[in-house]
Amino acid sequence: MPKAVDGTRRKARRKGILSRAKGYWGRRSKLTRVAKDAVRRAGQYAYRDRRVRKRNFRQLWIARVSAATRAEGLSYSRFINGLNKSRVKINRKALSNMAVEDPTSFKTLLDTARKGLEI
Repeated sequence: MPKAVDGTRRKARRKGILSRAKGYWGRRSKLTRVAKDAVRRAGQYAYRDRRVRKRNFRQLWIARVSAATRAEGLSYSRFINGLNKSRVKINRKALSNMAVEDPTSFKTLLDTARKGLEI
């Protein structure tokens, strides 16, 4: 009776690891044992950084809105407070986009926030 070997599955597993390690430097892209560790670590970083990306974009949006409000003589926190008191519901991404692309409508929001602070 012939000996059963795990040839096809083993080859497919190693091929999958090496295909994910394409473009890695040196032995990391050639040797299965080294590539396996590199691919696993890359996956961990990718998982972590998909969450970090959301934080980074929120920081960017807040920085843009803050710069636009400071140019008009109002701090970011007072601007957001004024919008909340005026019951204006708009997210940071939209505010940032408006500050960059449509300054006139952003100035009307600034006026609305100032009115909300007076109340």
